[in-house]
Amino acid sequence: MENQLLKRITHNQDICHGKPCIRGLRYPVEFILELLSSGMTTEEILADYDDLEPEDIQAVLLFAARLSQIKSIHKIAS
Repeated sequence: MENQLLKRITHNQDICHGKPCIRGLRYPVEFILELLSSGMTTEEILADYDDLEPEDIQAVLLFAARLSQIKSIHKIAS
């Protein structure tokens, strides 16, 4: 199930400058996370963006959870 969800997150250099997006659409993962963190519910997001599906929101959250499991982060600029 997790692999199927993660397949919804795509990377294409020609779409949103290569940022991780939902199913090749112009919805970057970070945009959906910002909507959720602002207090919007999944239902509100789905109502506002007709081409999104409930599984897309689940995929965004799973992607963010996997990304947060990185063991270390190296500072590249000060």
